[in-house]
This record gives sequence, C-alpha cells and structure tokens, in this order.
Amino acid sequence: MNALIKLSFPATHGFWEVPVLYEDEHLLALDKPAGLLTSPDRYDPQRPNLMKLLHAGISTGKPWARERALDYLMNAHRLDFETSGVLLLAKSKPVLVALANQFGSEKPIKEYAALVRGNPASDEFEIDARLAPHPKDPARMRVDPKRGKKSRTRVQVVQRFRGFALLKCLPLTGRTHQIRVHLCHVGLPIAGDSVYGGPPLFLSSLKPDYRKKKGEPERPLIGRTALHAETLRLAHPVTQAELTISAPWPKDLTVAVKYLQRFAGTPLAQPDTE
Repeated sequence: MNALIKLSFPATHGFWEVPVLYEDEHLLALDKPAGLLTSPDRYDPQRPNLMKLLHAGISTGKPWARERALDYLMNAHRLDFETSGVLLLAKSKPVLVALANQFGSEKPIKEYAALVRGNPASDEFEIDARLAPHPKDPARMRVDPKRGKKSRTRVQVVQRFRGFALLKCLPLTGRTHQIRVHLCHVGLPIAGDSVYGGPPLFLSSLKPDYRKKKGEPERPLIGRTALHAETLRLAHPVTQAELTISAPWPKDLTVAVKYLQRFAGTPLAQPDTE
C-alpha cells in the first residue's frame, strides 16, 4: 500500500501528503503535519481538519481508501493544530472502544520533543499542576489549583543551549494543551507558542554575523509551536502485543536544532532525527 495519504481541501487550495507510520487490519497511524487540525474546530467548523478530509476520501472512494477497503476510521486521541507527529486511528468501532479504554486509563506512553526558551534547573523533573479552561478564553487552558483537573508531565533534558533547551516530555495525564501550559508554568515556554508566551526563534539571535535581507522581514527558524509527538507506546488493542510507533522529526524542528547546535553552544547529546 502507498505509504502516503494525499488529502486536499479545495475551498482553501490546501494540500497535504500525510505519511503512514504504521498499519495493520485494525490500526492506522499517521504522521500529522503541523498546521492541520485533528478534528473539527468547535468555533469554526469550516476550517480544514484531518478527520473530515479522511472521511471525505473514504466516502468518495479515493485510491488510498479503496486499496484499504476502508469504511470506518476514527482517531483515538488528538494533537493540537501546530503539533506534528504520531496520531493513532482505529479501523473499526470495537477497536476504537478498546483504544479509548487504554487512553482513558492513561496507559499509553506518549513522548514529545519540545524546544523551549530557558534552561531547567534539573535534568529530570515532574510538573504536577491542575489545569482548567481559562475563564475569559475557553480556547486556552491555565493552571488552576482549586478548579483544575489533575495533570502531570514528566520532563527530561535532552540538550542544553544558550537560552534554549530541547526536552523530552511524557504527559502522564491527557489534558488539553497540557505540555504547553505546564512548561509555561515553570518558566520554560515552548518556542513559537504565541498563545502561551513562547518567543519565536530567529537566526539573527544566534548567528553573530547575521545579515538581514533588505526589504524582507526575518522569518523564524520554526514558524509554529515547537512541539512534536515523537513516540507512542501501547498494547495493541487486539493482540495485546507491545506496540511502539515513532514519527521522525519534521524539517523545521531539525533545522532549528541544527542551528542551535552550531551557534548556541555544544549540546549534551545528539537526538535521533532519522
């Protein structure tokens, strides 16, 4: 089968080639690109989203859907609009229910790569801070010790740079925007996360002899929230075998880290970007 699923949204001339990371008769794992919603936006249902595009492809008999004989496909979890990486889908309702039970019990292990502004005091730490919707903006979350739901994120430092750090984040609960809000809460906002105060990463701030092109604004090295769902580990919902699914780093994150390695100090370790 084709390792790419091609999706288009004529209304906005949008086009995506979505890599298939894993597939069997029960599951389909995709590498969701940044800049595409997982499911419909409650405030603007007309925005393109991955599930709507997939369902349209199934209903119209697109080649990728025909060759898989798909008549059902649903996501077991979500990724934010700007977050890239592993997204797991079920090919039948019983499999979706089994996955929902796993995700609800917080058994799957999710590992994210996050590029943040600042440097943690410790190489390993845990953030335990209750989260709730922001009272003035329900699309945002905030730390709320009284009304918030229990939320925990384990964090490991992968590389340190001058002014930035590359982290591995393991959310132990599954709250909306959890990693983003938790890191902001401890003074480590994710680069490019304008919603939670993450500053953009510009080459001019790293390279001493940087020369700006006349008449052109400088673009950030990574033009979105620098968060990538790198690995998902869980029990297969049918066979119960241990399943590990990984998504390679997207080009923008790879480039940003390479420039940090070159101009902002020696990293502690090399990430696996293959």
